[in-house]
Amino acid sequence: MTRRLLYVLLITSLFCAIPLMAQYGTTTGEWRVTSGDAGGTRYSALDQITRDNVKDLKVAWTWKSDNFGRSELKNETTPIMVNGVLYFTAGDRRAVVAADAGTGETLWIWRMDEGERYQRAPRRTSGRGVTYWADGQDERIYTITPGFRLVALNAKTGQPVQSFGQNGMADLFNDYTYTEELTGKIGNSSPPVISNGVIVVGPALLVGNRVNRENVKADINGYDVRTGRKLWTFHTIPRAGEPGYETWLNGSADYTGNVGLWPPFSVDSELGYVYLPIEAGTNDAYGGHRPGTNLYSSSLVCADIRTGKIIWHHQLVHHDIWDLDMPSTPILLDFNANGRRVKGVVQLTKQAFAYVFDRVTGQPVWPIEERPVPKGDVPGEWYAPTQPFPTKPPAFDRQGLTPDDLVDFTPAIKQQALQVVEGYRIGPLFTPPALAASPDGTKGLIAVPGFTGGANWESGAADPETGFVYVGSQTLPTLVALVKPQNNQYNSDFIGGGGQVPQIEGFPLVKPPYGRITAYDMNRGEIAWQTVNGDTPPAIKARAAQQGITLPKTGSSSRAGILVTKNLLFAGEGWGGQPMFRAYDKRTGEIIWETQIPGVQTGLPMTYLHQGRQYVVFSTGDGQTPAQLVAFAVPPAPAAPAAPAAPAR
Repeated sequence: MTRRLLYVLLITSLFCAIPLMAQYGTTTGEWRVTSGDAGGTRYSALDQITRDNVKDLKVAWTWKSDNFGRSELKNETTPIMVNGVLYFTAGDRRAVVAADAGTGETLWIWRMDEGERYQRAPRRTSGRGVTYWADGQDERIYTITPGFRLVALNAKTGQPVQSFGQNGMADLFNDYTYTEELTGKIGNSSPPVISNGVIVVGPALLVGNRVNRENVKADINGYDVRTGRKLWTFHTIPRAGEPGYETWLNGSADYTGNVGLWPPFSVDSELGYVYLPIEAGTNDAYGGHRPGTNLYSSSLVCADIRTGKIIWHHQLVHHDIWDLDMPSTPILLDFNANGRRVKGVVQLTKQAFAYVFDRVTGQPVWPIEERPVPKGDVPGEWYAPTQPFPTKPPAFDRQGLTPDDLVDFTPAIKQQALQVVEGYRIGPLFTPPALAASPDGTKGLIAVPGFTGGANWESGAADPETGFVYVGSQTLPTLVALVKPQNNQYNSDFIGGGGQVPQIEGFPLVKPPYGRITAYDMNRGEIAWQTVNGDTPPAIKARAAQQGITLPKTGSSSRAGILVTKNLLFAGEGWGGQPMFRAYDKRTGEIIWETQIPGVQTGLPMTYLHQGRQYVVFSTGDGQTPAQLVAFAVPPAPAAPAAPAAPAR
């Protein structure tokens, strides 16, 4: 080996070992953004909890949401921690709570009575958290109410900041044009994003499976962080004369609604770029009234956060008729793609793909191919002839449905499954929806992934030191059976219907695993490891035991909520799973520690350092009893015994 080659190898190894200059996760031991950092990595460099002492984790405190509205609902909030204080939302009124980070003691509460706007609000849940902002003197907490008001609170007192909007709040209804009353039509489900003096608000609308095709258009607005004054608007459905309008044929952009921004999203503060995962237009399963590819629906859009101007965009589903809108936080990560340094953005999707782009230029890191997809037979529908398939990395969950995917615990069960699916359409990814009474006698499409994904709002996590990205996913088919509405309230020829995907002797139609955790090595564009998310659910275990069937570990039909630290990967099973919380070896997927928790993990886990002690905190619930926050920490070492007093003289 020559001296020159040795020198090159040494420099290369040193470069690969040094973390790249980009999203580093949290800093100073705090957790100031719900996603950990502005880039959505959900990573903390804290290292107090190790594979050696993780077994010593104990519940340090809990905070219960009794008497906070419908507090038994799934609480998806992820707390933030700043200056020793946790901030989060509770109950479906989205009360904002400040609590001591070391004890969970409540410090202040803010809530608003919105009357009918609260009662009729779409996506009326606990929300997914709040946003912190400071300028060296002023410290604020921003929240969006169920009734779609943007509120600025003093971080120390919880009192509205009077100089913001009108008495501390901006009524976001004022920024939308719609011929009908907006109450009940538009709201929000994720925290705003703040950078470069601008607040960006993501609107969420009525779920689009059965909604009037002329629902309100979900424009995205930027606001001045100090005053609440609107600065810019991005039309997710282009208006006449704007680029993209031509992709909505027959003038369908004029009346189509939705195309919102309901998941959490991210920003590169240095570039001043915000990354927007956009949903589909009305309606989810039928698009005959909106022919064309339909920009910017089901797209990842990069925009200048100061102006709202589009920098680049990629539509990841053309003419979406599968509810495959972009569901998760774009993850900003620098890594070495086959030796080439990349400032990347990773978009995890419902269709179980990870699309990877250069976040500066929008160029795909690995080629994306437009491939032919099946055409359907629903009267009046318009079908995109191709869809974009990434060549790397491979899919992280099952895509499409074939006879080989059906449950096969015994030959008799497999035969029943084959007979059942004869009554339905099945096929590869992007097989189009079908009528509940199709001409060929089938009763609709069994879609895999289903309408909830794949990935969803839980997104994933990334390790900026290794270039690994982690994602929890679910295998849960959806039956898509289009029916004619009984009246004209939806202004659409067809709406979604169909009912439940059939089971086989109490078992899911598709063979396990039902949930996965996947680790990608983004340096190679490959899967580093994949493991099932949890044990076999008790009900499935019991059914198998009754029939004398020995099952593999199936995992739960749920999406893990993931946190990555210097040493470990933490994950709960997520909504629909079991009440368990685990620590994994982040390089291999080996379970190092697990414990039972008061309810299933529903909000995403976060971590912070407080008075020299590392905590891991997340929301739990079971849909029946009040949700709560649970904080884990390693108990402090017992104090050394006092030295004996000197004898009296």
